[in-house]
Amino acid sequence: MIDVMIPFWGDPDRLMAAIDSVRAQTDPNWRLTVVDDCYPIPVGERVAALGDERVRYLRNETNLGITDNYRRCFSLSQADHIVFFGCDDIMLPGFLATVRAAAAAHPQADIIETQADVIDQTDRVVTTLRDTVKARLVRPRATAPLLMAGEAAAANLLRGNWLYWPSLVFHRRVLENHDFRDDFPIVQDLALVVDIIADGGSLLYLPEVQFRYRRHSASASSTSLIDGRRFSGDRRYFALAEGLMRAKGWPRAARAARWRVLSRLDAAAQLPAALKTRQGAGLKVVLRHIFGPTAE
Repeated sequence: MIDVMIPFWGDPDRLMAAIDSVRAQTDPNWRLTVVDDCYPIPVGERVAALGDERVRYLRNETNLGITDNYRRCFSLSQADHIVFFGCDDIMLPGFLATVRAAAAAHPQADIIETQADVIDQTDRVVTTLRDTVKARLVRPRATAPLLMAGEAAAANLLRGNWLYWPSLVFHRRVLENHDFRDDFPIVQDLALVVDIIADGGSLLYLPEVQFRYRRHSASASSTSLIDGRRFSGDRRYFALAEGLMRAKGWPRAARAARWRVLSRLDAAAQLPAALKTRQGAGLKVVLRHIFGPTAE
């Protein structure tokens, strides 16, 4: 069994499309749980109307926020493998079957990532500058499953985070020993994965496209890019990561955290949008992120 956990806060129609993509999996051995973090538009009746005993819906008594709702999702899971599926993303039909086969072939893998297409608000597969740069500069150019670990893996991810968080499948053992970091809600995916790798864990990259990740202007990561919140969090995290990597004795990974090359390029790409919004504070954060040192 694979536990598919959806921490829900978003468009109800897209949630139902995400659920439909799980129900369409060729591998039937899954269990799906929607954890509604008090979204103002009710969705429980729509989920119940599916009449699928493999799909359950729970609503938090109070709004927990991004990080604590991930924790609640994990506390409700039971399977050895868990995916924190995005409420507006899409699994291609072979996603879970591909992950299960990879987990059987590589039982030492703590995290499994399949390749993903990026889709926009209209479900159209798109090629963005941001994703193209990551694919060409940092994502491994593997044609077969690639197991990544140690300093090389940490340096690669700190140079540029090319992972798509909702497509990551975690083995239960690593989530039992590694918690989410409270201070980094927007970059908690990178923080968690780097913590796992620094503690001896491994990431299995599968180059086969089995997922569709939605990138749109209303997402938390996109809106935070414009007003500067994302980059303020990035700077604080990379300063922390540099210290962690130095303490680990991984100088190459520490340098990658200090220079955070793709994060700086990401900020530079947002300058026109930041100027257009005329948010002075946000613009200052973006400029500081591009030209300033890592530490605050």
